[in-house]
Amino acid sequence: MEVLLVDDHRSVVEGTKMLIESEPDINVTVETDVYCVLDLVRLKKFDVILFDLYMPHMNGADLTRKVLDYVPDAVILIYSGFEIAPHFNLLMESGVSGFISKTSTREELIQSIRCAARKQAIIPMRLLRQLRRQEVIVQGETDHEPTTITQEEDRLLRELAKGKSNKEISKTLMISQRSLEYNLTELFQKLHVSSRVDLIKRAKSLGILPTEDLY
Repeated sequence: MEVLLVDDHRSVVEGTKMLIESEPDINVTVETDVYCVLDLVRLKKFDVILFDLYMPHMNGADLTRKVLDYVPDAVILIYSGFEIAPHFNLLMESGVSGFISKTSTREELIQSIRCAARKQAIIPMRLLRQLRRQEVIVQGETDHEPTTITQEEDRLLRELAKGKSNKEISKTLMISQRSLEYNLTELFQKLHVSSRVDLIKRAKSLGILPTEDLY
């Protein structure tokens, strides 16, 4: 079995490579530069591909989309130590076949790779229950009720986190600027903030957006 592991941390990929290759029938190719990945998948057939979520220049979701453009049947897993839930819809829409935590044991890692190679989805139970979820429910401080963020609001938050203007966001989301301003006001009220900067900080503190820059 041929596995491709992509992570910008050399120590991580080398350590993970050793763990996986303890299985005699699995060979691992490692890559730390996202710009080399497309050439690799063009030249060689991989049974399973593992991408880190947070990498310089390109995140795991965007890299997944690019690889699937060239290899539509590629089996790609997100291998990350960070919380996946805030980006569940985004990652599912990108075409990933599942998720593996970097805190997984060697046995769990190997089993996940073998299952993925058999075209089985690898999704933790708590995320499976949110499959194709339309809303994100987050618990705020004790003085606030749980906050419900719709899928549309989740997308708006992701665009705001990229630092885009209202005009750019309305074009990306294909809504009018008036609708965008209304949705933004709704988010301000839901998260009890009065500015974009505070909105992003609040969303990150609640786990709706990552504390590190995914984009």
